[in-house]
Amino acid sequence: MIGPRRHIKVLTIFSNSPKLRSVTPNEPSPFATPVSEPATDFSDYQAGPPLQQIPPPVPESSRRWTDLLIAVGTWFVSVLFLLFVPLILVVPYVIYLIFSGHPPTQTALATDKTLLFLSILGVVPAHILTFFMIWLLVTRGGKLPFFKTAGLEWPKSWSPTKWTIACVLFAILLLGFGLLVTKLYGGSKTQLDLLTESSTGARLATAFLAFATAPLVEELIYRGLLYSALERTLGVVAAVVIVSAMFAGVHVFQYINNISVIAVITLLSISLTLVRAYSGKLLPSVVIHLVFNGVQSVMLAFQPYLEGTDKNVPPAPGLEAFTHFLHRLF
Repeated sequence: MIGPRRHIKVLTIFSNSPKLRSVTPNEPSPFATPVSEPATDFSDYQAGPPLQQIPPPVPESSRRWTDLLIAVGTWFVSVLFLLFVPLILVVPYVIYLIFSGHPPTQTALATDKTLLFLSILGVVPAHILTFFMIWLLVTRGGKLPFFKTAGLEWPKSWSPTKWTIACVLFAILLLGFGLLVTKLYGGSKTQLDLLTESSTGARLATAFLAFATAPLVEELIYRGLLYSALERTLGVVAAVVIVSAMFAGVHVFQYINNISVIAVITLLSISLTLVRAYSGKLLPSVVIHLVFNGVQSVMLAFQPYLEGTDKNVPPAPGLEAFTHFLHRLF
């Protein structure tokens, strides 16, 4: 049984319902058809500017292939920089030799210490131009943060300390294995060996490039732009295979007459690309490459003058082709 007060409360609730409450004469019914409002006068209406048509979004597949073409084009331009930018320093020196009354022969160019030093030093502006080109692409002209967008940060799986220790130890392990392979199988002197043995300046310039600019610039190109675009387009396996082959292939030109060194470079390339695929970031590959090259740079810079330069060793094919090009040019 419901008490009087509770009964009054229930009636009040239902009486406030729009279906049950009474409608006053001046209030329209909730179920009545709405009365149309008077028409608006548009005689003084002025049309504004037409709405801009929003273009349809670009399909994801098209964007992936476009990014891949941009990455390959950037890689190709970076190779052109390495081939032609050093001529900015080399050509004026050759012109000086010509106007000095002693036109150089191809043999003289291949053994000219100043020319060899300038050819190595010319890689510095080539790396600077490559880095600036990559910076423009990664940051969209300065609109995005460079380090985060390029992946130059540690993965979240481990702490930065653990990642640093692991990368340093892995680089030393790779370097030790590489030294063992070259010691056991030997091989002829490479183009790089001849360049570093030509003069103290060439040796120190090579050590500087191997440590200061090459690891960062090369990783940004290969494990940065190329790998990211290939992974999105063709998958992880294809990206690892293609990037590893491209990186090793470019360095084959420097070590073409020493198969053991080519094997070590190929192993390094595969290892760096696998680390990039596993970590999902670029910084671990950069650190491994930096330590790998850094230890060799220190060894090269403080190399004792016990072996000396073998004057009977002919120029490497790459160096001979370069000096032949200069000789035909002038």
